[in-house]
Amino acid sequence: MQKGDFVRQLQTPGGSIRMRQALNLDYILLAILLTLCTVSLLVIYSASGQSTIYVKRQLVFMMIGLVVMGLMAQFPPRVWERWAFLLYIAGALSLAAVLLFGVEVNGAQRWLNLGFTRLQPSEFMKICVPLMIASYIAKNTIPPSFKHVVLAVLLIFLPAFLVIKQPDLGTAILISVSGFFVLFLAGLQRRYLVSAFVLALAALPSLWFFVMRDYQKQRVLTLLNPQQDKLGAGWNIIQSTTAIGSGGWSGKGWTRGTQSQLNFLPESHTDFIIAVLAEEFGLIGVLLLCVLYFLLIGRCLFIGLKATSMFGRLFAGSVALTLFVFVFVNLSMVSGILPVVGAPLPLISYGGTAIVTLFVGFGILMSVAGESKKR
Repeated sequence: MQKGDFVRQLQTPGGSIRMRQALNLDYILLAILLTLCTVSLLVIYSASGQSTIYVKRQLVFMMIGLVVMGLMAQFPPRVWERWAFLLYIAGALSLAAVLLFGVEVNGAQRWLNLGFTRLQPSEFMKICVPLMIASYIAKNTIPPSFKHVVLAVLLIFLPAFLVIKQPDLGTAILISVSGFFVLFLAGLQRRYLVSAFVLALAALPSLWFFVMRDYQKQRVLTLLNPQQDKLGAGWNIIQSTTAIGSGGWSGKGWTRGTQSQLNFLPESHTDFIIAVLAEEFGLIGVLLLCVLYFLLIGRCLFIGLKATSMFGRLFAGSVALTLFVFVFVNLSMVSGILPVVGAPLPLISYGGTAIVTLFVGFGILMSVAGESKKR
């Protein structure tokens, strides 16, 4: 019996029937995910003022995510390729529902109140969009023709536009990036890449004057000079960089960080959680976390390389590159290299919808990996 198989015996009048079924789980990927989840719970406990409330909630969502991941891994990739359009439509409708019935928190309307919890549909679109684009491109010519590129771009910009209206420009950009990675991996021709770059540069003035709100513009200006408003817009960056710098090489020790424990650090258990880790575990802790992320991204790329279908290759590659962007944006945001865009650190920051969404994506990846092993 090979690793990953399990045996079940059924007693019958004629004797015992031996049934063997393959359990599609990538144990290397699973081990990396469990390690990152353990780190997450430790840092959330410290960042939340040593309160177990957030830890228990996050643990529940992690368990739900693991169960969903395990179930999704048992279906062949062709199922997810076939259901991609329905999942995309469901996600787009949920984004429209947010604009109509969403819950507003801190001036942003991004959640649906389900009674027992709040759901953030924009997080699910980080998986639904690349899933939809991978399914669409895989069914047509490779590299994609101009007609297919145009339609794919429209499929990307529809949910991105709905997310911008919430408003959540940072998440809208990340959703767009996840979809464009699929087009890039599909062999998008150079003239399309150059044209997209030129159009993006040309759209920057319009983005600044007609799309970005005043607080978003202030974040960009604050990045250039955080000291101009130390107690206002510059507070987040100043406190996060102070926490990171004070950690030194080895940190101050778990639950001993002054910036987080004394509530100087804002959003310490969500967007700025890496600052807590850096203060308490130092540069060594941050480097070890980066190693875990590189192992995770590398495993996703390996699954993509071994995939037997174009859909599996495109989706796995997109997940790997998108993970890299998510991690890079969060680390750059917290360290003052990029403006604050409200991007959580994958698998580490507190957030129920975000963690379940990530496990959904990894479940589809395990489905792709399982198909490769069978072939």
